[in-house]
Amino acid sequence: MKIRFTKMHGLGNDFVVLDAISQNFVPTPAQVRFLADRHFGIGCDQLLVVEKTGTPGVDFRYRIFNADGGEVEQCGNGARCFVRFVHEQGLTQKREIRVETQSGLITLRLESNGQVTVDMGAPHFLPAEIPFDSSTDAVVQPLDVAGKQIDISVVSMGNPHAVQVVADVDAAPVAQLGPLIEAHPRFPRRVNAGFMQVLDRHAIRLRVHERGAGETLACGTGACAAVVAGIRRGLLDSPVRVTTRGGDLSIAWDGATNNAPQPVMMTGPATTVFTAEIELPNNLT
Repeated sequence: MKIRFTKMHGLGNDFVVLDAISQNFVPTPAQVRFLADRHFGIGCDQLLVVEKTGTPGVDFRYRIFNADGGEVEQCGNGARCFVRFVHEQGLTQKREIRVETQSGLITLRLESNGQVTVDMGAPHFLPAEIPFDSSTDAVVQPLDVAGKQIDISVVSMGNPHAVQVVADVDAAPVAQLGPLIEAHPRFPRRVNAGFMQVLDRHAIRLRVHERGAGETLACGTGACAAVVAGIRRGLLDSPVRVTTRGGDLSIAWDGATNNAPQPVMMTGPATTVFTAEIELPNNLT
C-alpha cells in the first residue's frame, strides 16, 4: 500500500503529515511506529492526520499519534504545521481555520509574515482534568521521583504537563528524570515532563520529555504549559519568549478574568521539508 505524505517540523519537532481526505488511510499503531522509525521508516516525533469533520462551523479534524503508536490529545507545534499543510495542499484558502482535536476545538491563523498563531484554548488546573492523583489543586505540588522530592506545577493544555523550575536547563537530568515523571503512577495517562529555566520575567529556556516520544527539540503545548505555570507561580509576565533547543516561540496568556482562565496564544514557525510517497509493508496491522 502506497501513501503520500509530507515531512514538516516546528522548531525541529518533526512530523509526518498525512492527508486522509484525498486518500483513504487510517493508521494502525504498527503503521505509525513504522512511519516514525528513523532507520526503517521516514522518521518523526509525531504523525499528524488531516480528516474531514462533521461538526458545523469547523474546517477539519486533526489527529495526533506519538512515535510509539499511541494517539494523543494535542500537539502545539503540530498544529502550526497543520495550518501550513492544508494551505499548501490546497485543502483551504482560509487564513484562519477552526480545527477539531481529541481535546476540543482550536483556532489556527496563518500570519502574513509566514508565522502561525494558534489559540490553544484555556489551560486546566484541577487534578481530575490533568489527570493527576492529588487532593489539592495547589500551584506547586510535591512529587517523589527516584527517592527524591521535586516540585512541579501540573497543567493541561489539552494534554497533561508537569513543569519544574531548574537553575540550568542544559544541566537538567532530562534523560534520567523525564521517563520516570512520564510514567509516574500519580499520572494515570502519563505526562509530559517540562524543565524550565527562568531568564527574566519575559524569557525562559525549556526542555521537554514528551510522553511517548522522548525529548524533542521543541514542544508547543509544553511551552504553553511552562509559561502558564511560571505566571501562576509569580515568576513570569506575559508575553514570554520560550527558547527551546530548536528555536523560539512567543507565548501570551492573560491569566484569569472573572475566575475564568483565558486562552493561551502561541506564535511560531512551521516548515515544510519535502513531500513524497512511501510503500507500507503488508505485514503491518
